[in-house]
Amino acid sequence: MVSPDTFINGPEYFGSIPHGGELIDLLLKGEQLVELKKRSVTMPSLLLTKKQLCDIELLINGGFSPLKTFMDEDTYTSVCNYMTLEGSEDGTVFPMPIILDVTKETLDIVLATESKELALRDEEGNLIAAITVSNYYKPNKTEEAQKTMGSVDPYHPGVNTIFNTKEYYISGLLEGAQLPVHYDYNSLRRTPKQVREIFRENNWENVIAFQTRNPMHRAHRELTVRAAELNPGCHILIQPVVGMTKPGDIDYHTRVKCYKTIIESYPEGLAMLSLLPLAMRMGGPREAVWHAIIRKNFGCNHFIVGRDHAGPGEDKNGNLFYQPYEAQELALKMADRLNVKVLPFQMMVYVPDHDKYYPVDEVPKGLETANISGTKLRHLLRTGGEIPNWFTYEKVVRILRESCPQRSKQGFTVFFTGFSGSGKSTIANALNEALLEDGSRSITLLDGDVVRTFLSSELGFSKEHRDLNIKRIGFVASEISKAGGIAICAPIAPYEAARNFSRQIISQNGGFIEIHISTPIETCEKRDRKGLYAKVRAGQLKGFTGIDDPYEAPENPELRIDTTDVSVKDAVDIILNHLRTEGYIN
Repeated sequence: MVSPDTFINGPEYFGSIPHGGELIDLLLKGEQLVELKKRSVTMPSLLLTKKQLCDIELLINGGFSPLKTFMDEDTYTSVCNYMTLEGSEDGTVFPMPIILDVTKETLDIVLATESKELALRDEEGNLIAAITVSNYYKPNKTEEAQKTMGSVDPYHPGVNTIFNTKEYYISGLLEGAQLPVHYDYNSLRRTPKQVREIFRENNWENVIAFQTRNPMHRAHRELTVRAAELNPGCHILIQPVVGMTKPGDIDYHTRVKCYKTIIESYPEGLAMLSLLPLAMRMGGPREAVWHAIIRKNFGCNHFIVGRDHAGPGEDKNGNLFYQPYEAQELALKMADRLNVKVLPFQMMVYVPDHDKYYPVDEVPKGLETANISGTKLRHLLRTGGEIPNWFTYEKVVRILRESCPQRSKQGFTVFFTGFSGSGKSTIANALNEALLEDGSRSITLLDGDVVRTFLSSELGFSKEHRDLNIKRIGFVASEISKAGGIAICAPIAPYEAARNFSRQIISQNGGFIEIHISTPIETCEKRDRKGLYAKVRAGQLKGFTGIDDPYEAPENPELRIDTTDVSVKDAVDIILNHLRTEGYIN
């Protein structure tokens, strides 16, 4: 086994040996590239999702070395079962399935062609790569989720991603045409070869990699500097993820501005910043090992693993998906096989009496500590509260305040859901009038019937079409919220998954307040203002929510109002009080 302190300083590599011994480069050049582009004209095409684009970029540029393509069934099974590529426990470590998912329709089209080739394109139609399909399989997604994420709870973002992949996975020869096109931060978007070349130019032989998906503050700066001090001769690669992180995370544009500010605070020549286009799975222990492999391919031979590395937090019942030190324990267990020195770090806390940071387990006895959690920071930003200098830098605070204005200055969406006749539209209209009287922001009312007429007139009432209708409403509301306006949505929205999609997409740009008008179906039917229930009972209407079509009641709405004994005025007052308490309106 090669020691992690052994380096290849020849013309090919500098820094750590790539995982598996070779840094993969799948980009075709010259005549081969010209030929691929000619062939691609007649190939069926697949428009890659954001996750697929992230994965293919790191496949093509070697970030996922030694992988040369998406995993075939045997490799996928081995990775799920053993965290190795060779079908045994002592093979080459690789903990995360890297798959290309397609629909049966796409697969059938490809298999019907003589060449079995599929052009992989971005949303603008640019050819990124082509794959010659030689292996396809239908995965057991429940088993995949349990083995790789340790859970089958769809509340876990990684599990949710697995369950939402298409029904078939494909593999075969992968030929790269170009890396995915980016229009931002191109000077910081570097391939493994480019990062290694910078290490060579600066003679950085020992490099500590730091992974993050959050803004960095003084504690993170102190943690990384301390790591370098404890490992003499090491430099630091700050490599934050700018692909896909946890829903609800601060957008990467804001984070990159923070990183560029923080990097200026390091001693000259100690650290550098480079961005990673990774689609995180939030897979905790396995993800920590995966991150170490990726950084090894970028030339690093030390890797910091935090207390809850890549953890998705708590489930809906408040229980952690992973235990606090689980990721560190697995990474340390695998360190020798990875040829990477794993640096397990505790949370850093501030000690006012010493005016310095300590790892939480090294605080001098009897001294008080101070810390600001992510939840508390979001509250301070939301309410305009003071953020102390010991916690972060003034420039970082300004960046965060610009990106995360006080709630009273944010756009937001009030999303009603409930049975037909429950009172949604009436309350939504009354709330609209009250907000117009109360403030000066633009308000858009997206009533279910109006949306059906103008936005979704071609849709029926199948589950697929109902979900698509709600997703359209969610997208429009997210754009309104992003622009600082208020959206009031009042569809029936019977399915939890579609409502959660709306919550996620809207929450990226503003506030989301879900209100379940929980009026019982019996009360709604007695009202029957539109005569719809009578038509259902007469057999003239099928697929009616609450009668012969399901309604999945929200589990944790911000408000739940039963209009059986609550007047419209009282309902609006309840909502306005909630909006004031949460800081959305004054």
